[in-house]
Amino acid sequence: MLIIKLTLLTFLLLSSIGFAADGLIQLKSHHSVKQTTKNLLDVLKKKGMTVFKVINHKKGAKKVGKKLRPTTVVIFGNPKVGTPLMQCAQTAAIDLPQKALIYKDAKGQVWYAYNNPQYLVTRHNIKECEKPLAKITKALGNFAKAATK
Repeated sequence: MLIIKLTLLTFLLLSSIGFAADGLIQLKSHHSVKQTTKNLLDVLKKKGMTVFKVINHKKGAKKVGKKLRPTTVVIFGNPKVGTPLMQCAQTAAIDLPQKALIYKDAKGQVWYAYNNPQYLVTRHNIKECEKPLAKITKALGNFAKAATK
C-alpha cells in the first residue's frame, strides 16, 4: 500500500513540474539564482539539514577565462534519512548527499533541479525501502517549493 501511495505522490509531484534529462525534476523559480539559493539554504538550515558545499560554477568558469550563466549546486543531506536508503542499497551512496542545481537558462529563466528519488530506485535496484523513499521524496519536494516560490 505504501508503494502505491509513494508512486501516486511522485506522479502528482512530477505532473506539476518540468522534466529535462532522465531522473531529473525541474521547477521554474520566481527568483534569481542568488535568491533561490538563499531560500534553499534558509529552509535547509531551518530543517536541520547539513549543507556540505555551495558550488558557484560561474565563478569557477571565470577563474579559467570562460563565461557561464549563473549556475549553483548545493550539496546537502542528513544521515538520519540517507543512511536507511544506503542500508537498502549501498550503491545509492554514489548519489548521496543530495544535490540541488539552480541555474539560469539561455532565455533568462531560473530553474531548480534535483534527482528524482524514483530514478534512484531504478538506478540502484532499491527494494523494500518505502519509508525512507517517502521521506526523501516529500522533503526534496518541499525544499524545492520553498526555494522557488
